[in-house]
Amino acid sequence: LPRYFIGVLDKDSGQMEVYNAEIFNMQPLLSGRKTLLNLSTRVTACETCACTQLLTADSSTLSEFLSFPLQCKVSSVQQCDLFCFSLAQMDLCIEAFGTSKQKRALNSRRMNAVGNDILNTAVTKAAANIIDAKGVSALIQDVAQDDVQNISEFLPPCNEDADKPENVYKFEDILSPAEYKALRVPAAAFVNITPEEITKKTEDKSHCSFVLEELKFLPADEKRRDHKARCLWFLDTLIKFSCLKVIKKKHAMGPECPHIISRKLMKNFTSLTYNNGSVQNLVSASKKAKIAAYVIALALHINDFQTDLTILQNDMKLQESRMMDIAKAMRLKVSKAKGLPGLENDQNHKLGTLSLPLPVPKASGNQQKRRKMN
Repeated sequence: LPRYFIGVLDKDSGQMEVYNAEIFNMQPLLSGRKTLLNLSTRVTACETCACTQLLTADSSTLSEFLSFPLQCKVSSVQQCDLFCFSLAQMDLCIEAFGTSKQKRALNSRRMNAVGNDILNTAVTKAAANIIDAKGVSALIQDVAQDDVQNISEFLPPCNEDADKPENVYKFEDILSPAEYKALRVPAAAFVNITPEEITKKTEDKSHCSFVLEELKFLPADEKRRDHKARCLWFLDTLIKFSCLKVIKKKHAMGPECPHIISRKLMKNFTSLTYNNGSVQNLVSASKKAKIAAYVIALALHINDFQTDLTILQNDMKLQESRMMDIAKAMRLKVSKAKGLPGLENDQNHKLGTLSLPLPVPKASGNQQKRRKMN
């Protein structure tokens, strides 16, 4: 076993007297115990001069910063297990025995606590003044209006004064004349498609369910057939584009996609992000919601302003609540409907209808429930 000694130096004679020492534990008790921290600090106590001194710190926590003063004469090296029972007592220990770094951290924490109290008081007072001035009902209406405005940033331009459903979300705001013209070549495959090819595409799942179903009902009239084929090709491209995360290729939708359409997708439906030293185009959650809104608007034009929202939701891999929020923000009337034959008949399909007059916009159901609870 190791032995311990204490040396006492006589400054006048220059000689040192050596005394035997031993280790024993001291466990002081403090009142008001709340938090227990076991601190081990080695201190010395000399029987001759009755002084105390910090030798080493064995604990990895606060014991390396604190020493516990001994008020009695003991001839030993003490191994003290210190117990601090509250944050207030710990702060007092830091004030008395802490290092400069500890004391600066303590002052900073106390100043932040005072700043938070002042800020909370100011916010509470300001909120009370606003509630007194406007009233709770007016504030709820303002918040609901803000929700609608935030969602409307991702919707196609809406003409609330339209006299016909086709003028609410104008086709030209979804596809410009130049973009529509560029779709003639890639959509030609849809114009001349045969039932056998539709069956094969259904088995291969090369297109979304909505498009595959609509291809079965292309008009016989050549002009109307070409128009619907172009709309379906662009809608299918939008849905495929929404399933991407990061756009790494210049022509993400393949070489058959016209340049003007690729540029439209990158400009309107992606966000720029910086990653690994390079700028990338990202299809964020908000941009995916925007794509969903344009898909719904285009599907309404294709299906005489009534469309199955559940099929589109499944194609875009969206949650039903998200799809319903977008549909309601677009002022659609949502009703229950039976799914198309062979297309998720086990689900309760939702039918979206655009009709006049437009319904008054409302906040989403989850937000309304939260406000009622408040």
